[in-house]
Formats: sequence, C-alpha cells, structure tokens
Amino acid sequence: MKIRDNLQLALEGLAANPLRSILTTLGVIIGVTAVIVMTALGEGASQQVTAGIEGLGSNLLIITPGRTGRRSRELGAAGSATTVTSDLLPVLERELAAEGGELLRGIAPEARQVLPVRNAGLSITTNVMGVTPAYPGVRGYALSEGAFFNEDDLERRNRLAVLGKTTAEELFGEESPVGQVIRIANNRFTVIGVLAERGYSGFSHLDDLVLVPLTTAQRRLFGHNRLQSIYLEVVDSRFMDAAYERIDRILRGYFQEETAYSLSNQVQILETIQSTTRTFTLLLAGIAGVSLLVGGIGIMNIMLVSVTERIREIGIRKALGAQRREILLQFLFEAIVLSLAGGGIGILLGLASSRLAAFFGDWPAVVSLDAILLAFVFALAVGLFFGVYPAYKASLLPPAEALRHE
Repeated sequence: MKIRDNLQLALEGLAANPLRSILTTLGVIIGVTAVIVMTALGEGASQQVTAGIEGLGSNLLIITPGRTGRRSRELGAAGSATTVTSDLLPVLERELAAEGGELLRGIAPEARQVLPVRNAGLSITTNVMGVTPAYPGVRGYALSEGAFFNEDDLERRNRLAVLGKTTAEELFGEESPVGQVIRIANNRFTVIGVLAERGYSGFSHLDDLVLVPLTTAQRRLFGHNRLQSIYLEVVDSRFMDAAYERIDRILRGYFQEETAYSLSNQVQILETIQSTTRTFTLLLAGIAGVSLLVGGIGIMNIMLVSVTERIREIGIRKALGAQRREILLQFLFEAIVLSLAGGGIGILLGLASSRLAAFFGDWPAVVSLDAILLAFVFALAVGLFFGVYPAYKASLLPPAEALRHE
C-alpha cells in the first residue's frame, strides 16, 4: 500500500472522532509551545546579558575586594574584604609606569553606596558612585548634556554631580537638571551633566545612578576610602593576558595575600554568564519537554483505545488480504499525524506566545531555527515512539478472532 493511501486511511480514522483527536494533540501542542517559549526567553536573556557586558567594554580588567583582609583569619563571602582602597591607586600607577604603561589606556576606581537623593520637592534612593574623570571613557559612558567634572574638581573635592538618565527623569521630569541643586544625604551638590541612556547590563540598571567626584564622595558622603571596583582599560584585547599577569603580580606584592583581592576580565565574566544562561535555558527546555512526554503517553493511550474499538475493522481488512505491515503502518501513521499536527500548531503558538511574552513582559525573546527544528523533530519522535506499540498490537490480531469481536 502506498504512503498516500496509508495517510488517507489515517486521516479518515482520526476524522471519525474529531474531538478526541484534538484533545489527544493538546499534550503535544502544549509541550512544543512550552519548549519554544522557554528556549526563546532563555536565549533572549543570554543575548541581553551578553550585550550588556560587551557594552561595558571587552578590554577591561576589574579589581574587586576578595574574601579576607590582611589581619583576618577567617574567610568571608566573596567581596566582603575591605582591602581595596584609594591607597592602591598611586601604587598601581607608579608600578605600571615603572614597568611600562603601554598596556593600559586608563584606570577608573569606583566607590558606591545607596543613598537618598532629593531636589526641592522629590526624594528618591539610588546608587551614588564616587568616580574619577577617567570613568566615562573607561566604562563607555557618554554625556547627553552638560559636562563631566575634571581633575581640578577632584582635587578640590567640589560638590558636583552627573545624573544618569533615569535619575534625571525621576527628579526633574522633562526639565533640564543642569545647573540645578540636589541634596545627597543632606549635602548640596550642583548638577553639571546628564549621562546618555545605557539601559541594563544583566540585572544592573546603568541609568539609575549619580556620579560625583571620588574624593568628595569618600570625604563627605561615605566616610571611608574603600573602593568597590577598580576598572583598568587594556589598550587592545590582544594584550589582555600580558596585562592580567602584570596587574596580578603588582597586587600580590601589595596585598601579600591572594584572597584579599579578586582580579577578573570581561571575557571571563562573559564566558561564565553565557555558560550559566545556556545551562538555565537547557533546564527550562528540559522541563518543558516533559509536557511532550505526557502528550506522547496521551497519544499511546488513545491509540490503544482506537485499536480496541476497531478490532472488527482490522479483522475485515485482514480477511480481505491486508498484511501485518499494512495494518501496522495504518495505525502508526495515525499516531504520527496526531503528533505532527500537534507539533505544527505548537510551533505557531510558540512563536506567537514568544512575541506576546516579549511585548508584555518587556523581556527579549529570541526564537532560533534550532529550537523550532528540535521541537518539531521531538514531536515526530514522540509520535513514532508512542505509536509503535498500539500499531504493533493491532497488526498481531488474528483475522478470525477480530471478526468475532463485538
């Protein structure tokens, strides 16, 4: 019997019970939809985080506090040490200059703390960051209006502030904040600039911040000279390894304890995040794939019921000369048609659901061709796997016994 004939028989058999056929495919539809949506959201999150990390600069080395101080005997959480301070900056500059400063383009320390910021009529809480004039260039920030503070402002500890886009809008709305006065922890600061919009980097909002001179922040706001990070911009990505080794050697000599600091680069961070999001996406897809297995069990269950209901039909076909192979293919085709129909509908619903999730959830959803093919092939495999046993059972029925069945 030709494939076309088997397909026609399968469609006729399914059409005899349309409601049951539709309900049978629901498991596959839900499974395929879930696989596509989960992988799309996972891939979208991965690309968003990757873009955010790359936007911060791919040639950065980052010094952060480690897990212990010089006098500490116990290790705390990562970043819990208070060893990275402004005292390290002249050491870095002196040592790098002595060894040759051709590897680095800039050094940008960062001290930050969440503080209340208010204008005449509104108060918010945001990240207040003490930085140096080199910070925008090293971290990739640009100004949308106004200016940035300079070395003279740093030395004089001037009370100047540059607002992130979101902070400026929350405090001043559509009005330009340049020249306006704000209070940070009850200290008056004059706004001299607004940063261009950056968006998110991972889960960090790059526009919800206030930048002030580092010396001003440490003296008037924070009351200490500790740093959360020191960013070092390498001249070229080709020199990352050489720069890393040189900086690490300087830090080991300065701290005398490797756990007192952490040195990383953007490539390492990016690889770690990509690996984590990839694992997360596969986990989500695996969980969604369970729905496909449930759908496959539903197909096998309905096909067994269908075989039981059509035993007399099978007996008549066999009495008229139908071979076991033809009976097997007839029921196997029915299972495959159910599975493929569910897979096709699931793909369409998955594409639509991904777009809706991205639109209403403000979350990127990237549907890849690989995910679509994987879901479709898996749906086909489910139909084949769970349809074989009912089809095989139908093909084994003796004609005489089948004809006697009521």
